[in-house]
Amino acid sequence: MVGYDHPDVVKLVDAVQEEYVRRYGGPDSAPIAASQFAPPSGIFLVGYLDGRPVACGGWRRREADGESGLRDGDVEIKRMFVVSEARGRGYSRLVLGELERTAAAAGGLRMVLETGTGQPEALGLYTSSGYLPIAKFGEYRCSPRSRHLGKPLA
Repeated sequence: MVGYDHPDVVKLVDAVQEEYVRRYGGPDSAPIAASQFAPPSGIFLVGYLDGRPVACGGWRRREADGESGLRDGDVEIKRMFVVSEARGRGYSRLVLGELERTAAAAGGLRMVLETGTGQPEALGLYTSSGYLPIAKFGEYRCSPRSRHLGKPLA
């Protein structure tokens, strides 16, 4: 677990933003503050291979806002990413499992996320991990390319 402002996180977040530019034509513009990923409101994880940061993901607490499908007890996944040279080795599934475990331990009731049709491998990961469509929320709730998924936490 590291801070969202850790140099390895900054490097990986820059890389995921470059990936969004390639796939969608622009970076993710959803508002994020480093403080949202500080316990107990969230965490951010980095996975290393031979001392190099290769995978990341975090969760932040979300609550019902009366305007979207968010519920009290929701925890949102943000910035799940694996560098291209480390893909296909199961790192995303390991990060996702640890995010779910730590969110449940922190009292989260449901994991939620937003991804897009330009990320078929992410959609495959989440659906194979038990995530189902939920009501749209957040910055991209009106985007036709956006997919919103959720999964109850045990």
